Amino acid sequence: MFKSLFSRNKKEENITYIQPLEGKLISIEEVPDPVFSQKMMGDGIAVIPSQGVLIAPCDGKIMNVFPTKHALSLTDNNGREILIHVGLDTVTLKGEGFTSFVQDGDVVKQGQKLMEIDFPAIQDKVPSIITPMVFTNLGDEEKVRVEGNEIIIR
Repeated sequence: MFKSLFSRNKKEENITYIQPLEGKLISIEEVPDPVFSQKMMGDGIAVIPSQGVLIAPCDGKIMNVFPTKHALSLTDNNGREILIHVGLDTVTLKGEGFTSFVQDGDVVKQGQKLMEIDFPAIQDKVPSIITPMVFTNLGDEEKVRVEGNEIIIR
């Protein structure tokens, strides 16, 4: 009942998201970590990366580059919060293999390079390099869908 009273007031833009890394796009349910596969943090997608350039999936603002550079969060122009977590258990690398090109508060454009990851150097040191992209604050009715090469919120 109250949800409609407190919904976002501004008219939302139609935002199409692109995958943050080149590679095979997979369902979030296929990520070999229950925190992601069971959508404990939210719905999303994942990528099995084929190269190591992480790009912005949409226009937005960088909210947090983790000190270990293994993850970052951004907010799109509609206020949706997105977490990109490069690989699994990569926090243990303490930044090894990661070069960030952005910092907290930076405004970014879709396709802009955010980070480089040396996957050959890290892939044998972590359980997986599968990279989840999670929308952490979707509405109850919103779901993430993949249509062709685009990621859509419906």
